[in-house]
Amino acid sequence: MANLAKIAVVTAAFLIGHAAGCCQAQSDPGGSVVELETPLASSHPLVGYLRRPHGAGPLPAVVLLHSCAGNWRRIDERWGKRIASWGYVTLAVDSLGPRGITTTCRDSASSDFASDPRRALDFLALQPSIDPARIAAIGFAMGGYFALSSVERSIAAQASPNKFSAAAAFYPPCERLKGNMTVPTLILIGERDDFNPADECRHLAAGRDGWGISRGLDQGVPIKLIVYPDAYHAFDAPGVTTSSERHLEFSQSATDQSAAALREFLDANVGGKEQIK
Repeated sequence: MANLAKIAVVTAAFLIGHAAGCCQAQSDPGGSVVELETPLASSHPLVGYLRRPHGAGPLPAVVLLHSCAGNWRRIDERWGKRIASWGYVTLAVDSLGPRGITTTCRDSASSDFASDPRRALDFLALQPSIDPARIAAIGFAMGGYFALSSVERSIAAQASPNKFSAAAAFYPPCERLKGNMTVPTLILIGERDDFNPADECRHLAAGRDGWGISRGLDQGVPIKLIVYPDAYHAFDAPGVTTSSERHLEFSQSATDQSAAALREFLDANVGGKEQIK
């Protein structure tokens, strides 16, 4: 019994120390890599890059979910910095590294990733400087799918103690989603996307699935869809390279427009600087 008591004390001290380290990492205005979980909590404990804007808080926050390429640090560079400048804490999650893989672009994404948005949400909700009622999920391609699925009505979502207050997705695969959303949702996609077709997202926003079956009018929060006429897949990623499998092309115009739309969406549904008390 005495040994068990010692183990409990050591475990508690480890967890408390881990939580304190996370909070200290938040105070770095330039951002830092943080551990979202301890090895005791998961076989693949997640890590992420956390940025905290200036402000007393409690602050609104955003979880950023990368594409199948695992480009979590580039997502932080492109969007973490920008969104943090709007007054939000940002957390760019690395879903691949902890699992020992570099890409899922040639294979279907593991359903194991589906829990990552909520694991990141739970981490942010524990931070004293963050308002747990004002946290959004934003994803890109594969990450966009998981951002949207994390706010679809489901038993898992209902059982979770923490809830996202909004979700946004850049060029996600929409055909596998039902669209019965529980919170305000934004989808941004290019008309010329030949990897994740814009028409599938039109069906989703209109309440139709792949078989043309419509949702009831009272089912789900409406989805706002913005389609950029001349934009391709990954339109927000400078330096992307087109392959034989898909056309990737950066568009400054679509990027600027999507940034403005995203900021308006976040400020309306999660809360920007002007709402910090």
